[in-house]
Amino acid sequence: MNSIGKLAELKACDYLQKKKYILLEANYRSRFGEIDLIMNKGKYICFIEVKMRNEKSIASPSEFVDIYKQRKMAATAELYLAYHETKLQPRFDVIEVFTENNKIKSIKHLENAFQLY
Repeated sequence: MNSIGKLAELKACDYLQKKKYILLEANYRSRFGEIDLIMNKGKYICFIEVKMRNEKSIASPSEFVDIYKQRKMAATAELYLAYHETKLQPRFDVIEVFTENNKIKSIKHLENAFQLY
């Protein structure tokens, strides 16, 4: 991952911690894929994908979390939950990080960004 990508994840984590989210794991990896952030907020355990794009990008960052990425996240989340028992309700969020000239301009949090059935 490039340094601006790592910075985007750190800024996203800071952003959520200011909103009283508690970091459980960062860059959790399994044989299925990776989840950027796993955080707790209230009754939820949030599996969070951080996506960064230039403000002038043709599509929003969340549009790059396609069905294949969603399935990988879900499989990784299931594995995480198999080893970390919890009564919390799982939720999938996306953090959109917008950049301009390699500098972070804004962050948008999409709660419950997708659901898999």
